[in-house]
Amino acid sequence: MAPCYGVILRRRGHNGGLAVGKTKANKGKASAPRSDGLDLSWMEIEQRGPWDSHAEPSRSGLTLAEISKGAYGEMPDQSDNMTGRPRGAVAREDSFRIGGYEVREKKEIWLENAALLYEEALQRQWSSATDVPWDTVQQLPDDIEQAQCQLATFLTEVEFVAGDVPAKWIAKTTPDYFEARLILLAQVMDESRHMDVFRKRALANGGGLMQRTGGTSGIVGSIDMSRDFTEMSSRLHVSGEGAVLSIFRMGELMAYNDAEKHIYRLCAQDEARHVAFGVMHMRYMNDTAPERREEIHSYLDESERGLLVGQTNPAALQSPTSEAMAIMLGGGRDHYDEGMRRLMAIRKRQVREYMQRVRSSGFGERFENGRSSPELLKYAQAA
Repeated sequence: MAPCYGVILRRRGHNGGLAVGKTKANKGKASAPRSDGLDLSWMEIEQRGPWDSHAEPSRSGLTLAEISKGAYGEMPDQSDNMTGRPRGAVAREDSFRIGGYEVREKKEIWLENAALLYEEALQRQWSSATDVPWDTVQQLPDDIEQAQCQLATFLTEVEFVAGDVPAKWIAKTTPDYFEARLILLAQVMDESRHMDVFRKRALANGGGLMQRTGGTSGIVGSIDMSRDFTEMSSRLHVSGEGAVLSIFRMGELMAYNDAEKHIYRLCAQDEARHVAFGVMHMRYMNDTAPERREEIHSYLDESERGLLVGQTNPAALQSPTSEAMAIMLGGGRDHYDEGMRRLMAIRKRQVREYMQRVRSSGFGERFENGRSSPELLKYAQAA
């Protein structure tokens, strides 16, 4: 193929793909005035990354890890990028400011293995329309159907919040930390799917949406008004979504057909990624900004109070949704006491998994020094 305007196409090795490279003749030379009216000065820029580097697909395909080479994989600890410039691209002096990027320090949002977490999100997408066997939903006793619909109503409500809150931080984060932004974009898609799948369950079997619990009032007040990303993530990812993840993992105990089993399994795999984001970010923050440890402990103090009592956790005490869960777990209103006994097992699992996440994040001393709630520790120690 003939060269075109100083660029040649070269056939790559074993995979037969094409790569683009500058000709030696034109590299570094200033462009002479052209008779055809083309500028082409953009072809003479001094690139930040090496021109002749090639990204080789791994066994997982061409992932973000394979293209994060040299200068393209380097990210600043503090970013001055206010123009939306992609990381690794050459800046333009006449660019307008287009982003009100509040998150411009790496420690404010970063996590190790960010690219890997995003790739997993891509590979594990599913459809609420076709990946759930809706034909297995059969008529249920009225009390159990009402309980299913009450839980589905609650989850529809909270998944709105779980998508809305992270979405705010996408536009606030500099493109230099685009991997974290991609994870948040994937989370918004996940939560949208959760919202619609639980709404579908409420309407799929002759029931319908039940009463709004009000559980998101506290969530919106404390999480949505978070002053920075770390505060939001510790409240939402580590505490709030972690509690819901424990319920999803034990969802088969409340499932009466294969459709409901599939819903809980699929939602659990998504929630696990969201929780992992929070845990890995808190771990990174703990390593890079130890001066914020006491502040983060205060967020955990508040989260622990809502884990056992209140409307924000569907398995907590004094919650209409916990009554619905007990009816499903026991097999009907007549077996409510048995259902409450099983619900207690879910609460214990929530507490133990929460403590495991906090320890993994680097804040586990709160369970040893008396900082954590004594009531919380009782659940963890119960047989």
